[in-house]
Amino acid sequence: MADLLSTYNIIAVGVLFSLMAGLATGVGAIPIFFTRKVSERQLDGMLGFAAGVMLAATSFSLILPAIEYGGGGVIGALITCIGIVTGGIFLDMVDKLTPHAPINGRLEASQSSLRKVWLFVIAITIHNFPEGLAVGVGFGAHDIGNAVALAIGIGLQNIPEGLAVALPLIREGYSAGKAFLIALATGLVEPIGGLFGVALVQVAGPILPFGLAFAAGAMLFVMSDEIIPETHSHGHERAATYAILIGFVIMMFLDVVLG
Repeated sequence: MADLLSTYNIIAVGVLFSLMAGLATGVGAIPIFFTRKVSERQLDGMLGFAAGVMLAATSFSLILPAIEYGGGGVIGALITCIGIVTGGIFLDMVDKLTPHAPINGRLEASQSSLRKVWLFVIAITIHNFPEGLAVGVGFGAHDIGNAVALAIGIGLQNIPEGLAVALPLIREGYSAGKAFLIALATGLVEPIGGLFGVALVQVAGPILPFGLAFAAGAMLFVMSDEIIPETHSHGHERAATYAILIGFVIMMFLDVVLG
């Protein structure tokens, strides 16, 4: 598969795979057309699984390649450390400068319905952009197997996120169709990040190690600041923790098999 994909334009391939990862958010929202009875325990477990997948993808598909492409040793580790910290700081600044809403869509009741939707979309956009960026940078490195594994991992973690987006909207009175479209739209920012990431690396090859680490730092920030705290806020910490472990080992396995 890697040999086949390498024969195509790498920018187009990177954008396509980041788009597929983003569309997985819509896939995750499909169950709202059939049932609205998803318990908080189940939702926390699914988000925990998503966090585990993202953590493994960050570790094996971004951080380790960043160290390798940075030359390994002290220099590679230093470049990676700087990139991780910079990515986290950047996402923190973006998060502070935009209207904020929790990842599961719980917003203050006093806000207008339209404002709730747009605050929510903006918040999810912040979270999804670095994921698309990570996929794009991965393909920009021409390490196709590793990049495909990363895209699959991000797609897997987007599925429960899509359900986590749609369910609260349903509970606030939105139709299933509208909730689905909003959930789908939150994932469509990923190909934009993918295009930016793969094009940047193509133009400025030496920035690749930093770019991989930057994307890793942004994703680590999302996990620590949003996803994991959310899974531990309803009394289902143990279930969420085991879900994180399961998500991590599945993504680690995929990375080894595909990478």
